[in-house]
Amino acid sequence: MHYYLTAANGNGHGVHSPLVFNFITHVLNDKRFFYAYDQVERLREHLLINNTQIEVQDYGAGSSVMTSRKRTIKDIARWSLKSSKYARLLFRMVHYYQPHTIVELGTSFGITTAYLAAANPASEVLTFEGAETIAALAKQQFAHLNLRNIHLVTGNFDNTLQPALQKMQQVDFAFVDGNHRKEPTLNYFSWLLPYVQPASIFVFDDIHWSAEMEEAWRVIQSHPSVTCSIDLFFIGIVFFTPDIKIKQNFSIRF
Repeated sequence: MHYYLTAANGNGHGVHSPLVFNFITHVLNDKRFFYAYDQVERLREHLLINNTQIEVQDYGAGSSVMTSRKRTIKDIARWSLKSSKYARLLFRMVHYYQPHTIVELGTSFGITTAYLAAANPASEVLTFEGAETIAALAKQQFAHLNLRNIHLVTGNFDNTLQPALQKMQQVDFAFVDGNHRKEPTLNYFSWLLPYVQPASIFVFDDIHWSAEMEEAWRVIQSHPSVTCSIDLFFIGIVFFTPDIKIKQNFSIRF
């Protein structure tokens, strides 16, 4: 309720931060229909009608809806995939800011991964998925879309993320949609931080999913390296640009 009482309208009026005004104008409110939208959404439609049953191992907070390890693909897709509204926003962010190195925690069936990779074919997308069965299906989606700039790492993030990051020089864009608990989320944030450069952007999913995720979001917002944050309710975005001398936190309706 606090969010809806305090969030600003998403039209940019009254926003005095050039960075946030540009984000609202050129990304949030960009109504263009991009070439990749139809291609990726067709794959989503196929997943939503797929009755195949697979076994899934949850490493994180799990699902509040699905408790059995054996689940149908359509049920997983229904409850775990980011909506087209937010997946397309991720596409527009990458399309506008053109990050070269992209890290995603939580591949799922690869819908958001495909949006991230298609938005900048020159980028390198490193995506992590805990469940092998789901990762295998995601690879099929990437092959179907002929996306060649994606590298998928399978396994528990606690074991796979840091070794992979050590091979990188920087992370320009990160989408954290994995373990929806406070401590792991903050761990991922701290492991990603050494690879930040001034133009880096981190996006955190489901920041209001639970009380502990809200606490994790507050800790991330208050970190000295974060100079600006945007709360869109379902996702939180942080910037590290040194041009902002006083920390700015915005809540915007989307």
